[in-house]
Amino acid sequence: MKEKVVIISAPSGAGKTTVVKHLLKVFPEFEFSVSACNREKRKNEINGVDYYFITTDEFRNKTINNEFVEWEEVYENCFYGTLRSEIERIWEKGNIVIFDVDVKGGINLKRIFGNKALSIFISPPNLKTLEQRLRQRLTEDEKSIEKRVAKASLEMQFANNFDKVLINNNLNETLLTAETLIKEWLKK
Repeated sequence: MKEKVVIISAPSGAGKTTVVKHLLKVFPEFEFSVSACNREKRKNEINGVDYYFITTDEFRNKTINNEFVEWEEVYENCFYGTLRSEIERIWEKGNIVIFDVDVKGGINLKRIFGNKALSIFISPPNLKTLEQRLRQRLTEDEKSIEKRVAKASLEMQFANNFDKVLINNNLNETLLTAETLIKEWLKK
């Protein structure tokens, strides 16, 4: 079991965080890899639990010092990355790392971890549904929603870079399918 990773990626609003939270409850050997980012903390987010919220300068210093396994500028001047220390911490405990990352990050992590990784792409049924989900969050302004939907349109073209694609049309079915895929993969 040691040194395995599960990568859950999706466009913003497709349901990846919901899937990850469910899998963490089902698989006690999984541990969430907390990513670092330089964006502002949202209401109800906790530093060190949801993300490591750091300044842009701190982020840049960590990239220079090679402290990230991977990192991306997801939006202009908005950086996210996976800290090496976070992966090592989880593996040292004998746990399996589970990632909740954007699409580019997911592709990069799969490339880095290869057969040690199961990568799953969570797709919305369509862009209109995705836009509705983003609006229901009440965390984005109109410009931000438009930007996220445009980005999602591009990201969905990369779904075939993942081991499995789940279309999140029915959340309960998506959760059960994700569980089944992971159980089969863990047996290998």
